[in-house]
Amino acid sequence: MKVIMNDAAFHKKGYQISTDRSLLDFEVIYQYLDKESYWAQGIPRERLQAAITNSMCFGIYFEQQQVGFARVITDKATFAYLADVFVLETHRKKGLSKWLVQTIVQHPDLQGLRRWSLATADAHGLYAQFGFTPITKADRWMEIFNPYLKPQN
Repeated sequence: MKVIMNDAAFHKKGYQISTDRSLLDFEVIYQYLDKESYWAQGIPRERLQAAITNSMCFGIYFEQQQVGFARVITDKATFAYLADVFVLETHRKKGLSKWLVQTIVQHPDLQGLRRWSLATADAHGLYAQFGFTPITKADRWMEIFNPYLKPQN
């Protein structure tokens, strides 16, 4: 099922999505990822800054204030990994996450990729609307995982 969001309807409500790095509010992004996300708690500030610097970033803004974020790690030719997707709680249940994912997968620089990938614990339904499925041939995928938090003794 292909989801079509009405950009004009969001703009009329005061929302905008932009890839303009100068609009990113690092403190909003850092606070959410470090304190509220389940996947990046404990991320060092300098590590997040490097991740943002080396990614294609999308911000959601309401009246010029950042209320959402996502980044894509990509070579813009064959592969993209969607990461750190969030909408602040006060702006949820408005379709913004769908609008954000649609904007990302339709971005001109991200067309014709062979593979998109992401990891999620709780948003399978959102991503399925845009064609994401569980990994096939999972036995071919490998990882090195180094969590940011050190185990407490």
